[in-house]
Amino acid sequence: MKSPLKHYMQTVSFFSILLSSLAAVEIDTSLFQAMEWRNIGPFRGGRSTAVAGVVGHTSTYYFGATGGGVWKTDDAGISWQNVSDGHFGVGSIGAIAVSSSNPNVVYVGTGTACVRGVSNSHGDGVYKSMDGGETWSHLGLKNTRHISKVIIHPDNPDHVYVAAQGTPWTGSKERGIYRSMDGGKTWEQIFFVDELASASDLSMDMTNPRVLYAAFWHHQRLPWQVRSGGPGSGIYKSTDGGDSWDKLEKGLPEEMGKTSVAVSPVNPKRVWVLTESNKWGLYRSDDGGKSFTRVNKDRVLIARSWYYIHVFADPQNENTVYVLNAPVMKSTDGGKTFENVRTPHGDNHDLWINPHDNQIMINGNDGGANVSFNGGRTWSTQQNQPTAQFYRVITDNRFPYWVYGGQQDNSSVAIASRARGGIDWKDWYSVAGCESAYLAFDPDNPVLVYGGCYQGLINELNVESGNSRSIMAYEYLGLGSDPIDQKYRFNWNAPIVASPHDPQMIYHAGNVVLKTEDRGESWAVISPDLTLNKKENLGKGGAPITNEAAGGEIYHTILYLELSTHEEGTIWAGSDDGLVHVTKDGGKTWNNVTPNGLKEGMVNAIDVSPHDPATAYIAFTRYKFADFKPYIYKTDNYGKTWKKIIRGISDDAYVRVVREDPVKKGLLYAGTELGLFVSFDDGKAWQRFQLNLPIVPITDLTFRNNDLVASTLGRAFWILDDLSPLQNLSADLAKKEVHLFSPKETLLISYGGRSDGSSAGKNPPSGVVFQYLLGTESDSTTSVKLNIVNSHGDTVRSFTNKAGDPIQTRWGMQRAPGLSTKKGMNRFIWNMRVADLTKVPKLFTSGSPAGYRVGPGNYTAIINLGKKNSETSFKIAPDPRNDLTTRYDRQQDMLEELYDTTNDLYGSVKSLRSIRGQLQGITKNIKGMDDTEKLVEAGKAAVKALSDWEESVVSLKLETYQDVVNFDSGLDADLKELMSKIDGSGPVVSEGSKDRFDDLMKQWKEKQSEYNALVSDQVGQFNRLYRDMDIPAVIIKED
Repeated sequence: MKSPLKHYMQTVSFFSILLSSLAAVEIDTSLFQAMEWRNIGPFRGGRSTAVAGVVGHTSTYYFGATGGGVWKTDDAGISWQNVSDGHFGVGSIGAIAVSSSNPNVVYVGTGTACVRGVSNSHGDGVYKSMDGGETWSHLGLKNTRHISKVIIHPDNPDHVYVAAQGTPWTGSKERGIYRSMDGGKTWEQIFFVDELASASDLSMDMTNPRVLYAAFWHHQRLPWQVRSGGPGSGIYKSTDGGDSWDKLEKGLPEEMGKTSVAVSPVNPKRVWVLTESNKWGLYRSDDGGKSFTRVNKDRVLIARSWYYIHVFADPQNENTVYVLNAPVMKSTDGGKTFENVRTPHGDNHDLWINPHDNQIMINGNDGGANVSFNGGRTWSTQQNQPTAQFYRVITDNRFPYWVYGGQQDNSSVAIASRARGGIDWKDWYSVAGCESAYLAFDPDNPVLVYGGCYQGLINELNVESGNSRSIMAYEYLGLGSDPIDQKYRFNWNAPIVASPHDPQMIYHAGNVVLKTEDRGESWAVISPDLTLNKKENLGKGGAPITNEAAGGEIYHTILYLELSTHEEGTIWAGSDDGLVHVTKDGGKTWNNVTPNGLKEGMVNAIDVSPHDPATAYIAFTRYKFADFKPYIYKTDNYGKTWKKIIRGISDDAYVRVVREDPVKKGLLYAGTELGLFVSFDDGKAWQRFQLNLPIVPITDLTFRNNDLVASTLGRAFWILDDLSPLQNLSADLAKKEVHLFSPKETLLISYGGRSDGSSAGKNPPSGVVFQYLLGTESDSTTSVKLNIVNSHGDTVRSFTNKAGDPIQTRWGMQRAPGLSTKKGMNRFIWNMRVADLTKVPKLFTSGSPAGYRVGPGNYTAIINLGKKNSETSFKIAPDPRNDLTTRYDRQQDMLEELYDTTNDLYGSVKSLRSIRGQLQGITKNIKGMDDTEKLVEAGKAAVKALSDWEESVVSLKLETYQDVVNFDSGLDADLKELMSKIDGSGPVVSEGSKDRFDDLMKQWKEKQSEYNALVSDQVGQFNRLYRDMDIPAVIIKED
């Protein structure tokens, strides 16, 4: 079956042709194919509502992230690898099932079933793998949107059931139970209650797979309310594999909300039902569902029902049952009493228990997934899962710059954009606010950080002292209250913004805009209510059974606030109900500039053009009204008129953010539910700009140092380093045979690279990144060459399309890379070093063979493709953490001399070995000839002298890098060690280094003199004797 991602790309290609015919700018994707995103983390797990283990393989497990795709471990959670990237069309996962009869068969239902009003993403049906997650096929059921459970027949992996919860935003005919008897090739909807009845759970009697129990949930979400409960809720049973169903009612409440069901694998007569109701609690049947008895009414079992309600029967003990809520709870007495099972994170949603050993399990919760081998006493870590959900992103101006955001279900975060050895837990810290935080600070001095939380909470954190204080405009415990009773209404993700003109001025937006100039000591209201303010939408956040008043359902709020960088006092506000306002006098007067005909929805982002104060863009979405279409609007007259600019973005990719490039006017980026899009013509045409970025909702975008920084709803933070190729792309470039883009200014720093991004955040490349276009694919006979020239005109490094010779290093055999020669964009990273040191064959040496790094300055790069060439200039700048007034001249002079000396030494060794080999060959050939004893002895003496000299400058005993503690490493190692120390210590050369430099230079001069004397005297004497004896050039020996 065709992959939806391939189908989607074909759709994009069709749009490309159509747009080209309309004179829109469409750029061939090969022209930017070499650009590469990197995930910086944090590696702190995000929400997972789907987990599964593999029967018979106790180290293999899967989990599904609510926005981050499917992950697999083969080492019981020590490490995780994503297995859905490149195969799935969405990132939201609702259910996973692995066949017990064939562990290579895996089914995945997309669209998380624990649907929140805020961090929510939809699915696109069911996927299947026949090879343990290596490859996947899409099986349809796209419009089910959210799938709560997948169950596979225990003996037949082609016989599979799906419980479809359906879109929460409106009723749909796609809700219900589906069955496939042919491995997903075809589906039939075998049970449907009504358009508002979701299939919230499904359980199979594993002793008789024809017996099924289905839990249904009358459910709908409105932007201002979650409706949980009604006539569609109930428990149903089938005894014929789903052909017919009977409603189970005896002993169960008449009116129910969300429900969950589980039949015991040990005793099929025992059936558990957990239900939201006015008679809430855990119900048990001991007669296969004919009648039920409430065995526990502890409210903790059903608290916040719409988000939880999960019951699981133990596979080996009929009296053991688990209920998942904020805690994991376990009963061993048939549900009468429960004890908490500690997990690494709260808010628990899924549990898989090994059917053959109930001590082995995997749990999914709001912090990720974790594995236990002792019944939940201990668990594997969640600190290796880059699946965090972030709402917004902002950066500071430090070096390296730091990236900030609020992580759903965790704390807010500040994380370094690069760090020594990879971006790990040591490289981030929590800041102000909570999971839903907007963050604001002075980007040049981010000591005081202002962060928000739901219900309008806001605090100021001093990151140096750790002191935090609440600075709410009106202190109020909003939890449990109705919005209509609140003085100010705040969105779950309420804007907090520092003025770009005066970062001491902080704005906080609820239904009105608030401003403080004294660190929150006092606040001024500078706007009227900028929302629709419909009183009928300001009541209870949950109905008809359970209220929901945590803050996610507060409606008629300001969702976005944008302060113009051009004009102080110009402020744009966008509401969650579809209004756009602007003030040009600091809030004294506001104009409603909502686009004509704009329906109720969320103004999720506003971007004032960095090139024109009157131009702005808005990202608008109506997904909470079950409208997943993209909406982007542009004005060039402060909102007097707008035009919609969405051509090329697919229908389901609703837009969360739009930004204009700070360098190239009209270059736009759109973050959508299904990834990233780019426009090169101010929105006339859009095209996918995914590169290696996984399919994941993009929640926000920002720029720093010409990098593009993205926050995602399920894959943490990502950075695209150096946008200059995009900023310089044009259709004309495609016609060139070769073109070299100007690299961004590169800092001469001593760390970067290393981490591959699988266990820690990935650093930017350590060096100058050259990106170049080739008009055609070059074969091995075509010469491609890159020359790097300094400001004096000297070539400091050259590369070709052939890789360098292998060199032994402590990390194994390595070689200098060759230039890539693909058609389109290619990327090459120069590590800012001169060529590797001279290689001596069969000599194991201590220290790196790499040349030293060049100094700061202006450089020129020339790339040659046959007779065609392209040239550009670039700059290497000093490490900003060093004293920028210090010159690098002395350091570079010493490095060059150490480098030349080491090469001279190795050149001498290579020459020595050649001479010695000749001497040994000649003496071997003449041995035994008349009157050659003196010559043979002279040859032996010369060989010994040469060998003694070699051992005095290099170590011949080293076979491994640990041998340096056993043997003297040689003069060459001393030279390389000093070169490395001076290279890595910045421009200031210490007196100790200078003294050592002088001593080593003196030693080498002595050794060089010795070598020259050996060659002149002993080797020279041998040559003279050889000539005097008139020995023939070819010696013929008699048998």
